[in-house]
Amino acid sequence: MRLTVLLATAATATAALAQQEPAAPAEAAEIAPGYATDADLRDAAQGLFGVILPAAPPADGIEAARRELGAQLFFDPRMSSSGLFSCQTCHNVGMGGVDALPTSIGHGWQKGPRNAPTVYNALFNAAQFWDGRAADLAEQAMGPVQAAVEMNNTPDQVVATLNSMEPYREAFAASFPDEAEPVSFANFATAIAEFEETLVTPGAAFDRWVNGDDAAMTPEQKRGLALFMDSGCAGCHNGVNFGGHDYYPFGVVERPGAEVLPEGDRGRFAVTETASDDYVFRAAPLRNVALTPPYFHSGAVWSLPEAVDIMANAQLGTELAEADIGAIAAFLTGLTGEQPQVPHPVLPPRTDETPLPAPF
Repeated sequence: MRLTVLLATAATATAALAQQEPAAPAEAAEIAPGYATDADLRDAAQGLFGVILPAAPPADGIEAARRELGAQLFFDPRMSSSGLFSCQTCHNVGMGGVDALPTSIGHGWQKGPRNAPTVYNALFNAAQFWDGRAADLAEQAMGPVQAAVEMNNTPDQVVATLNSMEPYREAFAASFPDEAEPVSFANFATAIAEFEETLVTPGAAFDRWVNGDDAAMTPEQKRGLALFMDSGCAGCHNGVNFGGHDYYPFGVVERPGAEVLPEGDRGRFAVTETASDDYVFRAAPLRNVALTPPYFHSGAVWSLPEAVDIMANAQLGTELAEADIGAIAAFLTGLTGEQPQVPHPVLPPRTDETPLPAPF
């Protein structure tokens, strides 16, 4: 009985004290070092990466016709001299917009000189190709068609092939109604570019988080974002596409048993012939990077954490702890967006029996 009374008295005293002096709130744990709340981290991220990635706008009329035509041309292997290779071959829309090879295979089963960059979100890049030699998507679309190690074709032969198919002649007339000769190599490239502009990937965990959904990213991803910004990664990989906007020095990455670039590949120097551009390449855009190994212009590295480690060493001159590498890699997986749903188009049959060059 005496013990019961003492316990009751103690409980009463404790309750009374609690009513008189409310307990001090526990100090909130930091989201990441230097960032007390999601709002703090979000403010810093918005300053470096801008707005969330927008979805492709709807289209009708001529623009819709061009997109549909561009999709057919993107998938059509008859745009190559052999009839075997299309844009889709190296930029597979079911595989993150790449071919998952160190360097692409093209005409005559030749290996291309560099890793194929993703076609997803490419419209947000300042220029196209690793060396930025194409100013926009239309100019880029003309390059592989004519490259001897890719599609090995000519503009005149592309136009002849298109004119051999009545459905294509009608589609070009509908897509470029104000032109006397709607079937042209320039319009071929324009249509492909307008289709590629639809290949955007909104709705990534990062986009949802930066738009106010605190639960969209995990604590490790948030810590990885803070490390990505504070360690210097965002110095090159910033903007809405997390890169793709400027050029930086970067050498050849070699790994045992990996393919490497020819010694003569000097990056942007081949475009500008300027000494300061020697071994300079465009910073890779990092959206959907978890889907697009192997990495770098050499395609020599398959592991995302390994790629993070290499970049920290080679570009930032720092050694990251294994846990920090893992956190940054986890954050990068949060840049994987909603993948475009692209049905394989039905391609038009030949309606003209004019002989075309024989395949190799």
